Amino acid sequence: MTTLQASLRARYGDAAPAIASEGRAGLAMLEQLLVHRSVRSYLPQALPDGALEAMVAAAQSASTSSNLQVWSLVAVEDPERKNRLADWCGGQEHVRAAPLFLVWVADLSRLDRVAAHQQAPADGNHYIEQFLVAAIDASLAAQNAVVAAEAQGLGTVYIGGLRNRADLVARELRLPAHAFPLFGLCVGVPDPDRPASVKPRLAQSVVLHREVYADAASGTEAAAVDGYDAIMREFQAREGMALAGWSGPAAKRVAGPQSLSGRDRLRDYLGAQGFELR
Repeated sequence: MTTLQASLRARYGDAAPAIASEGRAGLAMLEQLLVHRSVRSYLPQALPDGALEAMVAAAQSASTSSNLQVWSLVAVEDPERKNRLADWCGGQEHVRAAPLFLVWVADLSRLDRVAAHQQAPADGNHYIEQFLVAAIDASLAAQNAVVAAEAQGLGTVYIGGLRNRADLVARELRLPAHAFPLFGLCVGVPDPDRPASVKPRLAQSVVLHREVYADAASGTEAAAVDGYDAIMREFQAREGMALAGWSGPAAKRVAGPQSLSGRDRLRDYLGAQGFELR
């Protein structure tokens, strides 16, 4: 079994697609992407010199809508500040432990200032479209940064819990109006004594639609999800986790506002940061 085949099997189990590798360029990058895993245990040491700057260079090399570059990044290393952020993220200990915690910001404030300098209005920043552009730009940039971190031997994990109390995060980081903390990213040298594993994903038949969206009533999706539940239970057994599968926890996560960990108040948090979302 080739490295590529092994990586595909780790990601999909028996549902792994067949991807021809002979004579194809760029396989090293594909293999690196396939072995991505969330790392929550880090050695107590700082990042190598230039590691953050390399991540930012990769982030700024991602696509950006109309070259607007409507995102910013706050790098947090101060232990006391990380402790506060960890508390607001639901008490996630890896936020405290990571030597570097990055906060990715949807930032329209810079365009407000640019427009003011040009003596021009910036009313477009009050519309949902511009907030979406900023959120998408930041997400594309962050994933490039993750790939760059992993290429340097570092580990990362995204922290969506940053939005649990986005109001407190924005105040802590002194974000201006029209700047919103989207998510966090822990970065550090992985602890070899607590290795992370590749987590399986849904079969491609569930997420890949050709030409038009597939008929969900056909039963194909349900069968594939049942298969994925079985794969996830095998993964959970290997990792010493509760054998919950995937579909049960996923359904609980969307059950109602009580399952959103405070993020049901996001509209209020966005309004407090000056986003009208017309």
